[in-house]
Amino acid sequence: MDVLVVHNRYASAQPSGENKVVDQEVALLRSAGHRVEVFERRSDDIAARSLPSKAALPLLVPWNPAVRRELAARLRAGRPDVVHIHNVFPLLSPAVLAACADAGVPAVATLHNYTQICPPGTLQRDGRPCTECVGATPLPAVRHGCYRGSRLATVPLAVSLSANRRRWWTGVERFLCISAAQRDVLVRAGMPAERLAVKHNFVPEPGVRRTGAGEHLLYLGRLAEAKGVRLLMAAWDELAAAGGVGVPLVIAGTGPLEDEVTAWAAGRDDVRYAGLYDTDRCRLAIAGAVAVVAPSTWLEAFGLVAVEAMAAGVPVVAAGHGAFTELVEDGGTGLLHRPGDAASLASRIRRITAEEDRNREMGRAARRRYERGFSPAVGLERLLEEYRTAIAGRSALARGGDTRAGRGDGDSR
Repeated sequence: MDVLVVHNRYASAQPSGENKVVDQEVALLRSAGHRVEVFERRSDDIAARSLPSKAALPLLVPWNPAVRRELAARLRAGRPDVVHIHNVFPLLSPAVLAACADAGVPAVATLHNYTQICPPGTLQRDGRPCTECVGATPLPAVRHGCYRGSRLATVPLAVSLSANRRRWWTGVERFLCISAAQRDVLVRAGMPAERLAVKHNFVPEPGVRRTGAGEHLLYLGRLAEAKGVRLLMAAWDELAAAGGVGVPLVIAGTGPLEDEVTAWAAGRDDVRYAGLYDTDRCRLAIAGAVAVVAPSTWLEAFGLVAVEAMAAGVPVVAAGHGAFTELVEDGGTGLLHRPGDAASLASRIRRITAEEDRNREMGRAARRRYERGFSPAVGLERLLEEYRTAIAGRSALARGGDTRAGRGDGDSR
């Protein structure tokens, strides 16, 4: 298989599960003997741009004609079997779809969030679920400044969603949803169900697994409201007031709540804020955990850290909504708490730390779940299956004549 991966890399200053997934899939395909090239932009490079270039950037978010020309030329020269699109914001834009159509190469797109129906991609506003823009114009997102709390910053995303909705929905052969929960939301929002397939992210073998009872509870991820960090702090304070659970809480990551977390953890024996871990340290921290805690308040489309815990034989305490309800078997491979409920989260943490034998059993079950559903072998098989389906679909369409948007639609932007 000859694959071209298209991805706008997120800034490296903060952990990105999406960057990690892309890198792991590229490495997996290459290790299996497939030829993979990458067409990418890096958000880190924005800082080095001139002021006029930075000022013009929002205008290119909905459509970047230079990217269309560059990618189309590369596709014509290299003729890959399939293009796999991940993130296109902010430097690539949906112009990559037109480039694929120009060159007649089928496109597959992994949907890592909900940007197809929600400008910031979270389906959340002010810490609560929000679907105001679903199935309608994205004007509410602009009015509320849903992206980074800024109306001005939200405008390019809203324009892109409105202008390119039909192009996305007709120009991609296969959309890869990373959970059934995400697919259900997108189908209800009107996306073409026949093109939406579920392909869970895989996780590489960690190289280290838990061998004892564990030494700490672990939160590993972005320090943001949507990830449930404040909810976790409230639950932990409740547990501490009742005498604690016998092991400390380790918080690793960075993000907008870093100062708040640092201040909260300062001077406490039961909490340690560890900052941003590298990959090896993450694996060791997971393998040393009694449980990994994932208390997200938004509807996670996947929840990579939960599967990383399973790979290491560690149970998970997660919010009982979104993808976690299909990743975590409540009482089997971990425990689910009521979303947004600090008391429920506290009770699940208390239970998973108090029942040591049950905890070990859940850890073993979690490892078995990983092997069946999220190992590299499973991930490779599902990925190639979707590529073949996309290629076959494009071939059938070419034989019957291509009338879809993005090819022969009169768009010369």
